[in-house]
Amino acid sequence: MTDTEGLEELIQDSGLKKSYIAKELNLSRQGFKNKCDNLSPFTSTQIAKLCELLKITDLNKKEKIFFAK
Repeated sequence: MTDTEGLEELIQDSGLKKSYIAKELNLSRQGFKNKCDNLSPFTSTQIAKLCELLKITDLNKKEKIFFAK
């Protein structure tokens, strides 16, 4: 389960637009929103790309955002 609030904060801090991130993940804007809202899960490839885009290098931070309980 994705930590929606934590991910939203990282996106805002990055200065990237959600539409750009969605395009980089090969998703529609709605598809990206659905994944952020836990309506469908991110794939491992999408998580890796998001970490690259958002400059998430800390494994604990990655786990907290993308594997929240």
